[in-house]
Amino acid sequence: MGTRAQYVLTVESTERLTPHLVRVVATSPSLADFADNGHTDAYVKLVFVDPALGLEPPYDLAALRATLPREQLPVVRTYTVRWVDRSAGRLAIDFVTHGDTGVAAPWAMKAVPGDRLVLSGPGGAYAPDPAVGWHVLVGDLSALPAIAAALESMRGDARGVAHLEIGDEAEIVDLKCPEQVTVNWLVNPSPDDTGFLARALDAGPWPDGGGVHVFAHGERESVKAIRAVLRTRGVPRESISISGYWARGRTEDAFQAEKREPIGKID
Repeated sequence: MGTRAQYVLTVESTERLTPHLVRVVATSPSLADFADNGHTDAYVKLVFVDPALGLEPPYDLAALRATLPREQLPVVRTYTVRWVDRSAGRLAIDFVTHGDTGVAAPWAMKAVPGDRLVLSGPGGAYAPDPAVGWHVLVGDLSALPAIAAALESMRGDARGVAHLEIGDEAEIVDLKCPEQVTVNWLVNPSPDDTGFLARALDAGPWPDGGGVHVFAHGERESVKAIRAVLRTRGVPRESISISGYWARGRTEDAFQAEKREPIGKID
């Protein structure tokens, strides 16, 4: 991370899309050089440094980590790019917000035009395969930006289904997608029910034949349940993009640390 190019952006606007989704649009001429890696789940690493340090970006993160006390260490968070307009030097990120806990979401809720946003990237690993006959996209609000970008990128004749878990109908947003892709907004009345999305996925629809391409991301235990359904359905691992974006009851740092442990692995 210390050697990756950093983009220093200025907040242009913020918009509350739903009760728990805030869009931040930020600008910089440097976005003309923001790589197009061909992935619809393109993500960036947002870098937050204690303002009390008075540091100007770009930051030498390796040096800061080697010299700062623990309570002032830089905080890095991963977010999907909702869209980027390189020619206009504009980029949008949608933040899921739930109260004042955490770092990135509270920043997004309080951000105003002129605030600075520092990021590096992009990464990514998925884009809908146009040669596949059936697309399956599954996730919660944390996966919505990547799913929305994937739907927008599909050919007009693409077929498939998107299952989106939300806590309330107020979280529904307009999505552009091919006519033959069904979008199911699924209100989960019990947030602790980690099998909710897996049951919806298993119920279908499923194609009668042909290849399937799956994108499944969101809360870790929910994604594990989805993975079990995909195994039962016989979907080949190479046809699946799957991972946990977060874990219920875990801070972001604890979640990231657990990714290397058995509890955090989804294969």
